[in-house]
Amino acid sequence: MTKKEKFELVENFIVENREAHYRLAYSYVRNKENALDIVQESIFKALKSIDRLEEITYLKTWFYRILVNTSIDFIRKHQRMTVMDDDILSMHLPQAEDEIIDMDLRDAIDQLAPYDKTLIILRFFEDLKIDEIATVMNDNINTIKSRLYRILNKLRIKVGEDFKV
Repeated sequence: MTKKEKFELVENFIVENREAHYRLAYSYVRNKENALDIVQESIFKALKSIDRLEEITYLKTWFYRILVNTSIDFIRKHQRMTVMDDDILSMHLPQAEDEIIDMDLRDAIDQLAPYDKTLIILRFFEDLKIDEIATVMNDNINTIKSRLYRILNKLRIKVGEDFKV
């Protein structure tokens, strides 16, 4: 496959899945502008390193790895900076009981370590399979399974016993 053909496939993949990419970045930073910056930086990194993509069947996991790493890097660089997004402001308004449980779960996920948060996001928000997550995270499938189990138990304790996974 030529570099031009590979470039076109990557470009089509990025355009077709832009909402999912934005949603993943947003789940890390909870701010529209920062999420867009992360997606843009990820696209730049992907196109710059397109030669490293040896097998086109791994395109999704290859790009997700770039996106996840860029998101984590962004958080590390901007740890002290907190931007109040409209969605966050709306969380502080009076809410129904179901919305409060969702907010507790969202807060508990945000408090997880970056690796753990990534596993939860990829599995339950991006609906990736365990083997795809293992590829994105560059880890063993059994490690991913056991860490997910441990994280879910931790979330269950933080949110309360009413929380069902």
